[in-house]
Amino acid sequence: TGVVAGFGMQENNGWQMRYQLRIQPPLWRCGLRQNFRIFQQQDIQTISAQLLNENGVTEWTPLFYEDHPAREFCVQYGESDLAFLSRLWAEEGIFFFDRYAADSAGQTLTLCDDVAGLSDAGEYPFNPNTDAVSTACVSTFRYEAQVRPSSLQSQDYTFKVPDWEGLYEQEGDNLNGQLAQYEIYDWPGRFKDEQHGKDFTLYRMDGLRGDAEKATGVSNSPGLWPGARFTLIKHPQKALNREWQVISSILTGEQPQALHGSKGKGTTLGNRFEAIPADRTWRPVLQEKPKVDGPQSAIVTGPAGEEIFCDEHGRVRVKFRWDRYNPETEASSCWVRVSQAWAGPGFGNLAIPRIGQEVIVDFLNGDPDQPI
Repeated sequence: TGVVAGFGMQENNGWQMRYQLRIQPPLWRCGLRQNFRIFQQQDIQTISAQLLNENGVTEWTPLFYEDHPAREFCVQYGESDLAFLSRLWAEEGIFFFDRYAADSAGQTLTLCDDVAGLSDAGEYPFNPNTDAVSTACVSTFRYEAQVRPSSLQSQDYTFKVPDWEGLYEQEGDNLNGQLAQYEIYDWPGRFKDEQHGKDFTLYRMDGLRGDAEKATGVSNSPGLWPGARFTLIKHPQKALNREWQVISSILTGEQPQALHGSKGKGTTLGNRFEAIPADRTWRPVLQEKPKVDGPQSAIVTGPAGEEIFCDEHGRVRVKFRWDRYNPETEASSCWVRVSQAWAGPGFGNLAIPRIGQEVIVDFLNGDPDQPI
């Protein structure tokens, strides 16, 4: 099931016509739109719901076992809806898969943040003798372990708490005897509070070690699909007889007898899959965040009838030229810090831009979420 993304006619030999269909999951639609957009005080479930519904992805469900606090200010900056969502999901440690109805063409996009949300596909015996098997089995199963980063330190800064260390560390699990000296230090860590700092560091460490232990296999069953976990049995390597979670799958079906004049074997189905141990949660690798090329022009905003609108830190709100969704009101952006000619403890000057004035806005580290 899915969305017909392409159709083509191929050879016509006089008695038989070949056609080609390209079918994509409904989420594919999100890759066809690109936008500049601001989301304020919204959590990942709310942002996901808005963009998925706008793209016609109505059959979806969240399976969240972790808290995902709201983001103060989150910008989709020149990204497709799919790229933006994928980036946020990776930051929040969320992976996704499709669940298919057994008795209909139903298909549900599932967002999940823990291995506990996967379906149990049961036991699959290892049987390399595929010519004499008529039941679901695994005919090839190859295991590999790889050296990956062993720990992560992530740090960030917020002017609201200048002496906040903002440093969080996460040790990798299941090192399998590798050296523990391969540390990743990340700055900035894309967080401004303790909850996001702890969570993002854990999620990124899981992503970095996602393929430290991996198996590749072949099966005759379509049931070994992302979103499922299964127990391998009867493998000669006893250590491999355990529970695994499927992280990717390629199904190949052949029906040669459907072609006019063709002979040979009957209908076959092959499934080449990748899996990791099911005692951990697979998470996507952190994706690159778009950077703003340089300073931009914006208009200071505020309530109607007011000349000055600022908070206790002297910050103002602005409307960016590319913002098509928010009117020029006091809610058009986050609070933006104002650079002053001179400032320090107990001295300095303060000039607050007036509502309606043009200002030049830059971005810390080129981050569209941090205008200044």
